[in-house]
Amino acid sequence: MTARRTLLWIRICIGILILGLFVSGVTAFPLREELALGSDLLHATPASTWLPDAVAWVDRVSHALTDVGARYPFIAYGTDWLAYAHLVLAVLFVGPLVNPVRNIWVIQFGVIACAGIIPLALIAGSIRGIPLGWQLIDMSFGVIGVIPLAIAWRLTRRLERHPDR
Repeated sequence: MTARRTLLWIRICIGILILGLFVSGVTAFPLREELALGSDLLHATPASTWLPDAVAWVDRVSHALTDVGARYPFIAYGTDWLAYAHLVLAVLFVGPLVNPVRNIWVIQFGVIACAGIIPLALIAGSIRGIPLGWQLIDMSFGVIGVIPLAIAWRLTRRLERHPDR
């Protein structure tokens, strides 16, 4: 593989991650509306028969967000910061998008962050009473996110060793 093609694949992998972080960030702002829509959609499909516990959980979270939002709207400020953090992390990965060899530390940071999702979801999820299935969904973000990062890391190391090939 040529250096140019290697760089292209690194950029594709980093671009996928940036897109995922951006979408995660933007969709964290309207949580109440999204959960209400999700609940409505689930009830309009056979999902309530096939996955009654999952639908009940979505309904519970939707009702909680509506209740808390009506009585304590400032609580949503915490998820606004979560959304902002995702957007800032997306910007962080512009460095390796431009120059992956010089910014390999950002790729390594991303791999570490993805690995950290698993214990966070298990520990905090258990403490907060989050169902195991939902914790597994949360953990999947780290598992899925590490795939393009691991590929980018490996290709960046190759580019670092053989910049002319």
